[in-house]
Amino acid sequence: MNIAESLQRAIKAEMEGNSFYTMAANSTTDSKGQEIFRTLAAEEWDHMKFLKGQYESIIRTGRPDLELKLGSKLNLSGAFPIFSESIKSRLKEAHIEMSALAIGIQLELDAMNFYKSQAKEVADAEIRKFYDTLADWEAGHYHALLNQQESLKEDYWADAGFAPF
Repeated sequence: MNIAESLQRAIKAEMEGNSFYTMAANSTTDSKGQEIFRTLAAEEWDHMKFLKGQYESIIRTGRPDLELKLGSKLNLSGAFPIFSESIKSRLKEAHIEMSALAIGIQLELDAMNFYKSQAKEVADAEIRKFYDTLADWEAGHYHALLNQQESLKEDYWADAGFAPF
């Protein structure tokens, strides 16, 4: 896959991520979840704009645009990086939220692996650098979503009657 094709694929994935996180924000009743999902959607949109700018520069000049920068990164640390701790009181009905975590985990894992693979394949150091940066960024999303899922999984399964799974 050449760099233009790679960037097109990445742009599409970031647009899909933006749409998914917007939908997740509109589907949860957890106020922190709404805020975090909206911020994740905005980050995906920012990534998409950055990648579109790089795509246009590569097509036009054959080189990446070193003036283009990614925006700020959301801090997703803590025991409850996605939802408020109050979600535990309604886990039995938190099917949308748990599904959003599972889907988000897969989206972020796919994005992280794609960016890592592209960074390994590309010869240009500047392009490799922005792929590595995006891979690290998506890894942060992935780990936050996974940590949130893991912190809720056992209680969710028990409360929703899914045990012993």
